Amino acid sequence: MPEQSSVKSSGQAVTSAPPLPPLFPLPPLQPLAALPAFWPVAAAAAMAEQGAELSTKFLKVAEEEIKIHAQRPEPATPNTVRLDLRTMVLRDYGKPGGLPTLVDAPYAGHTAIIADYAKGQSLVETLLSNGTGHVVLTDWKSATEDMKDFEIDNYLEEMLAVIDDLGGRVNLVGLCQGGWLSAMIAARFPDKVNALVLAGSPIDTDAGDGPIKRIAHACPISFYQDLVNLGGGLLRGKLMLAGWKNMHPEQHYLKDDIDLFEHIDDPAYIAKKETFLRWYEHTVDLPGRWYLQAITQLFKENRLAKGTLVALGRKLDLRNIACPLYLLAGASDDITTPEQVLGAKNYVGTPKGRIVEKIAPGGHIGLFMGSRTLKESWPEIAQWIAVQKR
Repeated sequence: MPEQSSVKSSGQAVTSAPPLPPLFPLPPLQPLAALPAFWPVAAAAAMAEQGAELSTKFLKVAEEEIKIHAQRPEPATPNTVRLDLRTMVLRDYGKPGGLPTLVDAPYAGHTAIIADYAKGQSLVETLLSNGTGHVVLTDWKSATEDMKDFEIDNYLEEMLAVIDDLGGRVNLVGLCQGGWLSAMIAARFPDKVNALVLAGSPIDTDAGDGPIKRIAHACPISFYQDLVNLGGGLLRGKLMLAGWKNMHPEQHYLKDDIDLFEHIDDPAYIAKKETFLRWYEHTVDLPGRWYLQAITQLFKENRLAKGTLVALGRKLDLRNIACPLYLLAGASDDITTPEQVLGAKNYVGTPKGRIVEKIAPGGHIGLFMGSRTLKESWPEIAQWIAVQKR
């Protein structure tokens, strides 16, 4: 029997009939996404949610980029400023005593922090930890407009002032472009250099077949003059950075940004990326006259290797370099090919038995700040420096 219910109306019981079944039975309630008619709505909602997440990530990436560009790279190892010169700040590390080791950092668009990059990943720290008790670093300044006519001689003069301030004789470590400047000092004033290390340094610029050599010879000097004119008499570091990036555009203009986006929520990745990009993206400007001299006399005409370069009033002869010599090249270095570094042995006066040649795995930057090279190559160099005759 169907269930009945009653209510009282005017004192009489009224019986109600059971409710009729619906004409079209309805299915149980279910999520909108399960109904095809509502799929566009669900998709739009999901896209909105994903869009919000993407917007948040893009905002984080933008904030990270601003942060990186706003911060200057700082040396990782405690130091004091020994001298504040026109072209450089001279940083003093370790304890004075014994023969100092002067690290001549590259002057090629980036700061000298390449030699004191990060705690546990620092060339300076590695030298100090492996028998080199007193290290000094040339932290080259960005050229200002009143420095646009500075020449190579101006930088040699201040290097001499540094060496004299250190007692008049040093172990000299030249990195990249700092290498040819160090070789000039050693050739012009051989008594001031006890031992010479050249790492990733272009000494014989005609050797090998690297892209820098090809570009230097393919582009007329007017091209480089135009770059200087664009900078108002200076070679702007940003222009140099663009040139380096254009050697590997897929890496710098695509992959790096994708990697940053994908890892924006990974604190360890971001900390490592920040440290590198603070150095890599922060550039220094070079004097236009200095730059054009280097392009013409070193990279186009190879005068240093040929013995026709004049510095501080004298023609330089690399055969005057007779001190112990250590040559370090990167196996896959496309900035300074191994031949340009190791070719120095063919021009110097150092006896063959006092020349060490090593090729390290990796590329150019890795020679100075790569974890593997700092672990495997530089401790040996530090120990080699420490035992050279004073």
